[in-house]
Amino acid sequence: MPLTDLVGRPAVIELRQYTLRPGRRDELIELFDRELVETQEETGMVVLGQFRDLDDPNRFVWLRGFRDMETRRHALTAFYGGPVWSRHGPQANATMLDSDDVLLLRPLSTETSLTVHPSERPRPGAPAPARLVTATIWSFPPRRHDGIHLIRDGLLPVLHKTGPAPLAALTTETAPNTFPKLPVRTGENVAVILTSHPDEAAHRRHVAEVHSRPLTRDEILPTINQEQTTAPRTLRLTPTGRSLIS
Repeated sequence: MPLTDLVGRPAVIELRQYTLRPGRRDELIELFDRELVETQEETGMVVLGQFRDLDDPNRFVWLRGFRDMETRRHALTAFYGGPVWSRHGPQANATMLDSDDVLLLRPLSTETSLTVHPSERPRPGAPAPARLVTATIWSFPPRRHDGIHLIRDGLLPVLHKTGPAPLAALTTETAPNTFPKLPVRTGENVAVILTSHPDEAAHRRHVAEVHSRPLTRDEILPTINQEQTTAPRTLRLTPTGRSLIS
């Protein structure tokens, strides 16, 4: 069985947000989708999704997954110390202003893990699917779990009842960064919900339906708001042609 099949339900996920030099996002995406997908997966990780941020033309967002933290260490060491990154890394880095906005995550539960099938990934040059993917991030005080539990036990069931089931629900992976050459955000305590809709109008209808439920409007969301440290942030994303998440 290929290693990428073994990590089709990864236990460790990076949500990576890159700020790029103006006008160079398509250049990075073309390079990434052509040269940096299968070559990363050959080392033991899986490239889960690549996206354009609808709200920032110079933002590239992507996710990759690993079977566990030790696999992450081995895979990243092999890739970033290997010939592919030596050849293509300088060109990729030249498009970037910042690549350190990284959340290290894990599934909230076995039922909320992200499932992908790398063998079904489109070939290079495939057209981008007409879908909207959202990643909503809630932030809570460090080491406090009430907010995370409210997302898991209160909000997630409502999302399932009112629209397409979320693709995944994730929370902070608290294990130490096993590859410190690539920084991750520390001191975080977040919940992240990934959803997919045909378009923005469908997403807005789903959000409106969630907020129209009295239990959600009057109890669940106000209680979550009391726990969080900042207002939730929603990334509105469009997949590239080779993204497994769409």
